[in-house]
Amino acid sequence: MNLQAIKPRYIKRPISGVLLLNKPAGISSNQALQIAKRVFAAHKAGHTGTLDPMATGLLPICFGEATKFSSALLGADKAYEATLRLGYISTTGDAEGEISVASGVEPQDLDLVLEQVEPVLKSFTGVITQVPPMYSALKHRGKPMYSYARKGVEVERQPREAIIHELRIEALHGNEMRILVKCGTGTYIRTLAEDIGKSLGCGGAYLTALCRTVVGSFNLSGAHTLEALEAMPLWQRDCCLLPPDSLMQDLPAAALGEVASSSLLQGRATSDYVLEENLLQGQKGKRAKRGQRGQRVRLYDQNQRFFGLGEITEEDCLAPKRLISVPRESLD
Repeated sequence: MNLQAIKPRYIKRPISGVLLLNKPAGISSNQALQIAKRVFAAHKAGHTGTLDPMATGLLPICFGEATKFSSALLGADKAYEATLRLGYISTTGDAEGEISVASGVEPQDLDLVLEQVEPVLKSFTGVITQVPPMYSALKHRGKPMYSYARKGVEVERQPREAIIHELRIEALHGNEMRILVKCGTGTYIRTLAEDIGKSLGCGGAYLTALCRTVVGSFNLSGAHTLEALEAMPLWQRDCCLLPPDSLMQDLPAAALGEVASSSLLQGRATSDYVLEENLLQGQKGKRAKRGQRGQRVRLYDQNQRFFGLGEITEEDCLAPKRLISVPRESLD
């Protein structure tokens, strides 16, 4: 008898929401996603940006209708806690690569003080230039760079701009340093660590630990571990999910009547809308009659239920951009 053929399978549920996951070290973002998808018995899931297997920390995961808006976080600012080992270099920029002593350096003799480190860190704040690492997901001829790196092939990479909002030292012991980095999207923390090590006269550095603490308006303090989720009953896990519109709280909201909501759901633009100003700027309740052309807007029906994303047109109308599946009766 084929026992595999009769093995019971869990029933996938059409749930929607955003899970703030505290990813453990040692698994990829996709592996974490698949585990979370199984734990929630979710029909559809996706994450909002990868973390390296070595890295831990905040990984927002979208279920169901929330996956339609996962790209909202791709350009979000982020924050990291990174631990650097100075005086060494790694083929991958982190602890998973081949480690060697930096040329001309005796790591055991490194004895930096805060007065030496702080000016160097300050020089890396603002707009900086980075050369993307070979072990990255950056594409070259349709393939990620890491696929070339694994074959020992070096590909020329063009420098790119990145922005560092804040760079602060948290601890310094011998040749190990822990820093806090608040940065814009597209910043390579491994490259930043290497460049800091060189600027400090240590020949380089690599990451021994990396934890992402902030993505956009989401914070690691609100995240859940896989172990904790697996120990919960299913109903309690569902209570951990944030609503899909939590991904877009930096956008203004449009309060729409029944006729305007129906028009948008049918793919038609409407001029009958009122915008609520950016809530993150402390202007809750303040109204603006019209938005700016091309501006993205959260859409809410007459019952204050979120049903998608709209955009202001050249004709000063509000057009549907990305809608969630809403039962028709819920808008009646």
